[in-house]
Parts: sequence; structure tokens; C-alpha cells
Amino acid sequence: MKYDDRAGLDPSQMGGGSRRPSPALALGGGAGAIVVIVIALLFGVDPGQVLQGGAGPAPGPATSTPFAQCTSGADIGRDRDCRFVAFTNSIQAYWAGADPGYQEIDVDTFEGSVSTGCGAATSEVGPFYCPADTTVYLDLGFFDQLTTQLGARGGDAAEAYVLAHEFGHHVQNLDGTMAEVQGSGQGTGPTSAGVRLELQADCYAGVWFHHAVDDPDDAISEVSQDDLDRAVDAAAAVGDDRIQEKARGQVTPESWTHGSAAQRQQWLQRGFDTGDPARCDTFARDALR
Repeated sequence: MKYDDRAGLDPSQMGGGSRRPSPALALGGGAGAIVVIVIALLFGVDPGQVLQGGAGPAPGPATSTPFAQCTSGADIGRDRDCRFVAFTNSIQAYWAGADPGYQEIDVDTFEGSVSTGCGAATSEVGPFYCPADTTVYLDLGFFDQLTTQLGARGGDAAEAYVLAHEFGHHVQNLDGTMAEVQGSGQGTGPTSAGVRLELQADCYAGVWFHHAVDDPDDAISEVSQDDLDRAVDAAAAVGDDRIQEKARGQVTPESWTHGSAAQRQQWLQRGFDTGDPARCDTFARDALR
């Protein structure tokens, strides 16, 4: 991906302080736990070890955003972490224009552990969206795991895909899809409601990629074919079948929570090819075969 040095960045969309969890939300209860639980299951982690309702570990003191210095595209060359501001600004600008009901939220970065409205989480969970406090939580160390442990090629576009996927969950929360999935009992398996939720978020990420360079004032000035290939590669790397094969040496489709590598590639690609969120209906009867 290439960036316009002259474009402005808005670091106010990025956070870095811990937040206290809501005592009303416990593990497995309420819409706020859905996304975190399925991500924990995806990585083969016991959700009880990484997400705790109630008090959890005490959060550290709130801090000012570590991205305050990221005010222009040129800052990405001086501080690579500023690219996350560019991704966040671009993703939210797209959805604000595409969906009149979109509400801007924060990306809160953390290291090690964090207290959220969905409970206390550790880095083992990976990036996640918490509906209870409408925040995307991002441990920047995850991207090393994406390449070293999960085998993705990596790169800026792969990282942008992960972030855009989490914002897709925010869109699902706003339009009620997430609550419907929780109400359905969710379940697991290749055609389960939980997998459909994740694949739709992948498709929404692809839609954003389609429009990432539409705004001439945006910091992202170019998305190449190699970038798209890296995003699709990252989607495949976090497929349930790929992760299960690496972790256990066998694939058990009935336990899938996010979809196979092929499914994730397919829906990310569909979003990019169409550029239309309406074409991301993974809940249609014949959407998954």
C-alpha cells in the first residue's frame, strides 16, 4: 500500500488506555461476549482463560493516545505505527459515507491484557470488537503471530484486512445482525450463524478495500494487486481448517467458528469485486454450500 504524504491523519480515533469491564456482562452472557468468544475458540484457546466478566484484572491507568504524533501521511514514514491511523480513518470514512446510521468508534491498542466492556482479555484473543463499549481492541503484537505462527505473508494490506474485518463487526452490531446471531444460539460448523457472521465481516472488509482509494484526501493513495493478494492470503491463514491443521494435525468442520480458508477468501474477494455491502448477505439460504 502507498500513502499520500500530504494527507491529514486523525489520531483522535485511536486510543491506548484500558477500560473497566461492565459487571453486567459475563463470559457467555450478552451480545458483548459473542465476537470475543469465537475468536478465542478460533485460536484454540479456552475463552475462560482470556476473557473474564466482572472485575477481571485491574486496568492500568488511562493514557493519552500513543498515536498523537500521527497527523499526516508523511508521519507513516517516520513511525510505521501511524499506518493504523490511516487504516482506521479510511475504514470509518467509507462506512460513514455508505451507511447513514454509521457511528464512529475508537481503536484501542494494548499490550498483554486489557479490560473492556466485554470483560478482561489477553493478547491470546487476538484483535476483537467489543459491542458493549463499541470499541475495536488491537494488540499490535498479533501481526507477528499472523506471519510467524499462522504463516501469512503479512504486509500492510494484511494488517488492514484484520482491522477492516473488526469494523465489519461494528456495522453488524449497529444493524442488529450480531444480536440476531446471538439469539439464534449461534452453534458451530461450516454453515452456522457464527460462521456466517464472520464471513460477512470478511466481505465488508473486501468492500472497504474496493473503495480505499476513492477519496483523494485520504492517506491511502494506492492498493496494488500484491496488496490484495496479501489480504486474501491473510484471510486464508486464519481459516478454521488451516488453524486446526497447524494446531492439532486434523480438521473438524463441525467445530468451525469463522469459516474455512476457502470460504474466507471467497467472501473477502466478493466484497472487493462488487464494492457493494448488499452483496455480502452470507445469511441467504444458498450463500454457503
